Amino acid sequence: METGNETQVIVIAEAPVPGLAKTGLTPPLRPEEAALVAEAALTDTLGVVAATPLARRVVALDGDPGPWLPAGFELIAQRGGGPGERLAAAFADAHASASLPMVLIGTDTPQVTADMIADAVASLESGEADAVFGPATNGGFWLLGLRRPDRSLLAGVPMSAPDAGRILLERLAGDGLRVALAPRLTAVGTFDAAEQVARQIPASCFAATFAAAFTASAQRLERGLIEA
Repeated sequence: METGNETQVIVIAEAPVPGLAKTGLTPPLRPEEAALVAEAALTDTLGVVAATPLARRVVALDGDPGPWLPAGFELIAQRGGGPGERLAAAFADAHASASLPMVLIGTDTPQVTADMIADAVASLESGEADAVFGPATNGGFWLLGLRRPDRSLLAGVPMSAPDAGRILLERLAGDGLRVALAPRLTAVGTFDAAEQVARQIPASCFAATFAAAFTASAQRLERGLIEA
């Protein structure tokens, strides 16, 4: 049975602004280079979502859209204070305009595939699961699928803590939800993680952009120009 006709995917994203985007890569990358890497991760992620059969595609954006935003995506502004509040608001706002099951992903996992998203969608649409959880190797999570928004699941979860994923998963189970698990992925939060992900997807925009930034940083190192 074809899936995707009853589900929306929300990509929660930040505009790739130098000095704000992918600061975990600086140094050795310069802020402008880190922003280009962030834009490449965003581009690859949106490309995968665009290639997945879905009823609706939404970008919940912090900042202003740029040429990286393809056709076929609806744009909503992020709102709320901390990361948990912003995630909860993205679920609520997307559901308010289309009462469909939701799969939310970020842009730190450009190695995500259409099959991974489709599997999460199928788990919700088939009735197999009430929620889908995608763990990240840093202890967080990269995907969360829900049938309906529930602020209490995300409120107060310390998103930057190494056990954020465990806490959220325990909340999902504690709420009596049947949870399907997505693959564990490495999130691009550090230079080493970015290098690892780039090796996994060598033909991607992310890999090419990271390679160019890596080369530039290596050349600066040779000239003794790496910024502290």
